[in-house]
Amino acid sequence: MIMSNSTFRPLLVAVLALASTLTLAGCQTTMVGGASAPAEAAGTAATRPARGPFVAAANPLAAEAGMAVLRRGGSAVDAAVAVQAVLGLVEPQSSGLGGGAFIMVYDAGTQEVTTYDGRETAPSAATPELFYENGRPLPFMDAVLSGRSTGAPGAVAALAMAQATHGSLPWSSLFGDAERLARDGFTVSPRLAGFIAGTGGQARTLWATEYFTRPDGSRYVAGDTLRNPAYAETVATIARDGIQALRTGPIAEAIIETVRAEPRPGSLSDADLAAYRPIVRDALCRPFRVYVICIPPPPSSGVALLQLLAMAETPTAAPVLAEGETSAAAWTMFAQLQRLMYADRDRYVADPAFVGVPVAGLLDPDYVASRAALAPGLAGAATAGTPPGGVFRAPDATTEPSGTSHMVIVDAAGNAVSMTTTVESIFGSGRMAAGFFLNNQLTDFSFSPTTAEGAPIANAVAAGKRPRSSMSPIIILDHQGRLVGAMGSPGGSAILAYNAKGLVGTLIWGLPVQATFDLPNLVAKGPGFGADTSRFGPTLTEGLARNGIILQPNASETSGLHGAIWRGDHWDGGADDRREGVARTE
Repeated sequence: MIMSNSTFRPLLVAVLALASTLTLAGCQTTMVGGASAPAEAAGTAATRPARGPFVAAANPLAAEAGMAVLRRGGSAVDAAVAVQAVLGLVEPQSSGLGGGAFIMVYDAGTQEVTTYDGRETAPSAATPELFYENGRPLPFMDAVLSGRSTGAPGAVAALAMAQATHGSLPWSSLFGDAERLARDGFTVSPRLAGFIAGTGGQARTLWATEYFTRPDGSRYVAGDTLRNPAYAETVATIARDGIQALRTGPIAEAIIETVRAEPRPGSLSDADLAAYRPIVRDALCRPFRVYVICIPPPPSSGVALLQLLAMAETPTAAPVLAEGETSAAAWTMFAQLQRLMYADRDRYVADPAFVGVPVAGLLDPDYVASRAALAPGLAGAATAGTPPGGVFRAPDATTEPSGTSHMVIVDAAGNAVSMTTTVESIFGSGRMAAGFFLNNQLTDFSFSPTTAEGAPIANAVAAGKRPRSSMSPIIILDHQGRLVGAMGSPGGSAILAYNAKGLVGTLIWGLPVQATFDLPNLVAKGPGFGADTSRFGPTLTEGLARNGIILQPNASETSGLHGAIWRGDHWDGGADDRREGVARTE
C-alpha cells in the first residue's frame, strides 16, 4: 500500500505489531553474516530517539555546508538546500541547479514520511518520436548532446517546496557557502578533474570547453582553483527571489537560449519552465523484518527495491541469504533476485500519470513468492511476470548513464532527508546556462514508443511526462515508526542493486554501514553479471563461477552509497570509498 501522511502512523503501528510478533525476537538475536544484528537498530525501548547532526554527501565542501546550516539551528531540509547548492558547483558532473531529484523527508514530530518528486518533465511540444531523425532513433550520444534531451528542471523546485514546509531558517540564508565558493574559487577534486580531462562527449562541448579551460589554453587539473562568477550570481538570485528565479527572468531565459542552440535544438519553452511544479507524493512503505522501508513511488523505481526485499523474506531466499557476505550461495541468490526485480521494473514502472503501474500487484505476497521460487533455477536473463493488475507492455531497454549523487542529513530534532539528485549523464547534456549544466534527463525515456512488433512501452516520451527513474532514496523506520536510518546511491540503473546491497548488508548480514558499502558490487540485470571483480577475491569468485555466476567488470556507473544506521546512542555512518564523499557528525 501507499501510505498517506494522514494514515501512515496508525497503519504502520498495526502492520508492524503483527510483523514484530513474528520476527522481532529472532532478528535481534540471530547470528547473521558472522555478527549479531544489533538490537538497538531495531528501535527497542532502551534506545534514545535518533538525533543529529549528521551529514553524508559526495564532497567534503558540500558536507561542511550542510553541517554549517545545522550548527545554526537549521533543519535537515535547510541543510539539504545548502548541500545541493554546493554540489552543483563542486560536483557538476553529477547534479546541480539544472537537474532533478527525489527527496524523502522524515518529520520526527509527526513520524510522517513525505516524498517530494522533483523529476524533470518533457516539454509541452514533445512527441513520442522526440529522439527520432529520418524515421530512426538517434544514436544515444547524439541525443544526449542535443537540446532535445533537456527537461524542465525540478531539483531546486522540490527543495523549495520541502523547505517551505520543513525549513526553520530563511531560504535566503542557505546559499552563502555556494556563493562564496563560486566567487572565490574552490579546489578541483581528483574525480572532477578526471571528468574534465574527458576527450569527448559532454566534457568537450563548447560550453564545457569554455568553462574548463585555463587562461593558458590547458584544462583545469586536480588541485587548481576554479571560479564560477556566473554560478555565484545565479545562487544569489535564487536566494533572493526563490524558485521564481528559475521560472521567469534572466536565468530562465538563459536556459531556453541554451536548449534552443544547435545542434538539434530542443523545444523547451519559457511556458514549460513557468508551469513546472514538483509533486508531493505519499511515501511507499513496507515492513521488512523488524523495520519499515520507505521509498518514493513511481516514477521512481523504488517499488522494485521493495519487491526484492519481499522476495528476500520468502522461504526460498531467506535461509540462503542468511549465510552471509562470505557465502557464494548468498551472493548467487542476491544476483538472481536482482534479475527478477529488474525484469519486472523494466516492463511496468513509468510515470503513473500516464501509465497504470501495478504497485500493489508487484508487492502482492503470492506474486512475490512465485517470483522468488524462480530464483534457484534461473539461467540467463529473467522475463517479467504478470502481477495482479499488470497490463502487458513491452520491456524497456532505456540506457541510464552516470551523473547522479546522494545525500543523507539528520538534524538535532531527529528530522531526516534522504535525497538522490541528478543531471543524468556526466555534466548532463554538456550545455550550460547561468553557470550551471543542464540535464539530459529526457534520454531516460525509451527512444522508441513501441517495439518492432508494435507493443507499447510504458516509459515512452509524452508531453509533460516524467521519465522513469532508478533513483530510490531510502528512509528506514523501526516498528514504532521511529527513525532508524537512511541511505541511497547514484549509479544509473544499478542504483537498485547498490541500494539493495546496502540494505542486505546492514539489515540481514548485520554489518556496520561502512563495511557494507565497502563490499563488492554485483549488478545482475539481464544475462550478465557486472561486478567489482577485484573486491570479490578468489574464493568467492570461484564459488560464484561454480554457480554459473561469471563475473565481468562492472559496466554500470560506480556506486556512491551514503547513509547511516542509528545504533541507539550514535550514528553508524558511511560514505562509499569509490567516490569522494564523507559522513560527518558532531
